[in-house]
Formats: sequence, C-alpha cells, structure tokens
Amino acid sequence: MLTAVVGINWGDEGKGRMVDLLSAEYDVICRYQGGNNAGHTVINDRGKFILNLLPSGILRDNVVNVMGNGMVIDLEHLCGEIASLRSKGVEITPERLKISDKAFICMPYHRQQDILEEERLAEKKYGSTRRGIAPVYGDKYMKKGLRMGDLLFPETLKNKVADIVEWKNITFSGYGQERLSVEAMVEWLKKYGEPLLPYITDTTEFLMSAKDEGKNIMFEAQLGALRDIDFGIYPYTTSSQTLAAYAPIGAGIPGVKLDKVIGIMKAYSTCVGEGPFTAELFGEEAVMLREAGAEYGAATGRPRRVGGFDIPASVYGVKLQGADVLALTKLDVLSYLDRIPVCVAYEIDGVRCEKFPVGDRLLRAKPVYEYLEGFKTNISHCRRPEELPKPALNYIKFLEEAVGCPIEYVSVGPGREDYIRMR
Repeated sequence: MLTAVVGINWGDEGKGRMVDLLSAEYDVICRYQGGNNAGHTVINDRGKFILNLLPSGILRDNVVNVMGNGMVIDLEHLCGEIASLRSKGVEITPERLKISDKAFICMPYHRQQDILEEERLAEKKYGSTRRGIAPVYGDKYMKKGLRMGDLLFPETLKNKVADIVEWKNITFSGYGQERLSVEAMVEWLKKYGEPLLPYITDTTEFLMSAKDEGKNIMFEAQLGALRDIDFGIYPYTTSSQTLAAYAPIGAGIPGVKLDKVIGIMKAYSTCVGEGPFTAELFGEEAVMLREAGAEYGAATGRPRRVGGFDIPASVYGVKLQGADVLALTKLDVLSYLDRIPVCVAYEIDGVRCEKFPVGDRLLRAKPVYEYLEGFKTNISHCRRPEELPKPALNYIKFLEEAVGCPIEYVSVGPGREDYIRMR
C-alpha cells in the first residue's frame, strides 16, 4: 500500500497528527518536499512534539523514516531536532532514519538571503518563514546547490563551496552585506554534516526494495494544496510541490503509482502568512476562534489568521490532491459556538462565485457566509459516530457533501487516540 497524506488548504491542517496516528499501519514514512518551514505537531503518551524536518513516523519504534530527495535540509536544524528527540527518549538510528543523498542542503546564506529579501520587500513581503526555503530551491534549479551526498566526498566539497560562494557574494553585495567566507561555510558543513553521515544513503534503492517486498509506505506532505508552487495562490506559495502527485518523485521512486490519497482539512480555516484568505474572520469572532484552537504557527509561533470552513477553497484542494478520503481535524474546537460559520461561496464584483478563482479575481473576492447549528458540548470523549451530538454529525455530513469526498476520520482532541473512524 502506497499512501499519501496531504493538506487540502493552506497548511497547518493536522497532517503530522494524522501521520502519527496512521503510521501504526505502515512500515515506512517518507517526507517528500519542503524543509524546516514545516511544523507538524504530534501529541502522544510521550508528550508534545513539534517536528520540522523529521517525518512524523519517527515517534513509532517499528517504523523506518525517510527524508526524500525533494526535501531541503538545514543540517544545523536537523542535528538540533534529533538531539531534542533523543533527550525525550526517542531512539534515532541509521536503521530508523534514512536521508536521501540527493536531498539539497539549506545553507546559512540561504537563511540570510531569505531574511534580507523579506526585509527589502517590507509591506510587499510574502510572509516567508525566513528559513531559507525559497533561496535553496532557487539555487537547486540554478544548479548552484549542494546535496547531502556531497558530504560523503570532503575532498571535492570545498571546491564546490568556493564556486557557489563566489557567485553568492555577487548577490549579497547587492544587499550591502559583507562577503561570505568559504572557510566558514566549509566549517559549518563539517560541524553539522559529519554527525549525519551514517544516515545518508540511496533512498531510491531502499524504497524500491520496500515496495517490491510489499511494505506499506506512507508519503507525508508539508503545507497544503493552496500553497503549491504551481497550483497554489501564487506568489503566496511555498517553493515546492505540495501535491500528492509529486509524492513518488519527491520520495525518489518516480515510476510508482499511489494506491490511496488521504486529504487533511480542519473543521474551520486557518492561514499563516500573507496573501488572499477570503474566509478570514476579524475582531472578537477571530480572537475567540484563534484562542479556542490555539492557532499559532508550529514552525514560527506567529498567530494564524482564522475563518470559517471555506467550501470553494476546499473543493479546489480536494480536486488538486485527488483525495480518495478525508480526515477532518479539530472538530472539538467548534464546541463553544452557538452557530458555526461556513463560507459557502464568494462574491466577486457583485456576482456569486462557487468555484475557487485564481489571479486578481481572488483578490476581489468576498465571503458568502451561512451558519449551521452548533453542538455546544464537549465531544473529546467520543470514539464512535453515534456518540457525537446530532448537530456535529450534521456538520460533518454537510462538509462531506459540499466538498464531494467521504470523511473517514474525525479528530475530537489533540491526543493520538482522540479520533473517530466514520467508516
């Protein structure tokens, strides 16, 4: 079984939590794109974990975790993340963690460049996490990058670094910055690269062998469909492909086909960063929803923008992802509401629009809200559909019919076991 777990909306849908839950049924978990701009929160009997780079299956002792070639890896951050998990009793070995030799390295100058560009843009900024993701993906396609496999050949690494630094200094001079030091970059690579050497391998060979042996493999995405570089709300996107279709490519086995796509969406809408967010709520209504859901970015700590469930955006996301089934997260957060707001359509230039628009039309879109009956009770103890209050069941059914895809899982709390299987 080859399964992708992907986001339907703007990201922060709860993918890490679902991967952690479902990983009990899988042998291999593979992250296939993005970097430490991800913030996957997992709560289990060991405590609360925020994973930025490591796949969310790392908290399962019997699961092999793969960081695929489509990822960009900040060595310093990864070393820190591994050390943090080990301090909490999580065992991480080369047998349980494998890093693609083709994944690209996010260097200190990438982080610096990201910050400088966001500051230059000022009010026109894109809302970057400032972790160097766009610059490193840009360098990848400029063929000016370093890959994890380069760390295995220190005798040639310095020359590659020197060539790149010479080019980078042209960019940094334009920002009025001091020249980068080749020696400093080489030392950084040595300091944080050497501890990772045992984990670097040909993950394509590993994954193909696992597939041939009939192993269950899950592909874990970062962010959601609306942040995809090609099909998202450009330019307010991430710099990689967040769609399920890219999973085999970013994992390192481009010739295989997925058996199942599980789309993750919240019972309401959230967004971190700039750009259009049509369903956004404001004022006291927004404050109450943000606090009820503890909506602060796992990677950045920034307050998330919040709104009611957005049907046009979610229908678009479900189609982009090719979702077979859905998981609805954080239903319990809405228990304080007498009426649940749902954005059922947009209004653009005075005309009702039920399809997700692109380009400048999205900038002019205004939400059309309807309200459903709230359930006004604690549902965190519910473990079967019939235990949910009727208004909660009605809300689930309404969303299911609206987006045109069956909802298989519903989370009713933050813990690993706080969920209901609807089918």
